[in-house]
Amino acid sequence: MDEMTQLRELRADAPVPDRAALAPGRERLTGTIAGRGRRTFRARADWRIASLGAVVAITAAALFVTQVVDTSDPRQSGPATVTGDLDLSSPSAALGRAADFLDRQEVPPEPRSDQWIYLREENPEQAEQWAELPAEIREDMQWSYSPDSWVPYDDKAAENDESDTDYRTARESYRIAADLPEDPEALLAKLRKVFPTGSGPDGPPEAKDEHSFRALSVLLGSYPLPPDAMARIYRAMATVGGVEVTDHLIRDASGRQVIAVTRDYDQGDTRREILIDPVDYSYAGERDVVTRTHEVSRPDGIEPTVHERGDILINVARTRAAVVDAKGQKP
Repeated sequence: MDEMTQLRELRADAPVPDRAALAPGRERLTGTIAGRGRRTFRARADWRIASLGAVVAITAAALFVTQVVDTSDPRQSGPATVTGDLDLSSPSAALGRAADFLDRQEVPPEPRSDQWIYLREENPEQAEQWAELPAEIREDMQWSYSPDSWVPYDDKAAENDESDTDYRTARESYRIAADLPEDPEALLAKLRKVFPTGSGPDGPPEAKDEHSFRALSVLLGSYPLPPDAMARIYRAMATVGGVEVTDHLIRDASGRQVIAVTRDYDQGDTRREILIDPVDYSYAGERDVVTRTHEVSRPDGIEPTVHERGDILINVARTRAAVVDAKGQKP
């Protein structure tokens, strides 16, 4: 068997994704191949903290959550946070509380054009698949798995690249978010224009609500975003048809307890989950989860793969994000 055949068969059991499912992974992979790393992602509330006291406050809050949540029980709900007890009874309750907290945060200055965005994202499945590739294939590939990445905040070449309509540089994303209107309906309409849907190899055009949720998730994956802009995004997300919030904290790929805001894909048997930190309401990652047990056919007469309800197909946890002064620097 030749190397490319081996590589193709590694994920032969995966379902054929539509545009919405492809967008997050495609933007990271194409960005890496183009020399710009993963696309830039969004603000933790501790981004460029102005004082040691703020660092201590957030750290203490995180430790407090660890103490009051029974980590042996992933269905535990209602931990105390910096904003009080969580309310996961509905999207409007959970996201409204997050928005209220973010509205009270000071907006840091926009990063300088010469700065870089550092991200650390845990992706256990991708790490395992990379480790299992034969060494000779890994050496020939222009992409490799690493949880750490750096992208320039101001990337003129990437801004001028129109080949991926979902990709936006860190600076573009920051300014798009900062200019979003307060009204949820107007905000969603603007984001649908910024991140258009269409037809072709990525699948048919999305319906309005699925398109809105994808556009929101793409922007929320950006770093940094102004906290007041994130508040507007969360309030708008709560109005999208089909959006739900899991009524208990779930564990992400790194083992942390996080809030899951979910929406089933209009086509298929999976749902997308946007993960949010329950302490500072920052973006914590994403998952795609199987909602109905089904078979996935495989080529060349190979036995079909069964995806069980609850299987996790995409599982990414962002554990660090920061603005730094140079590529390779870590906070």
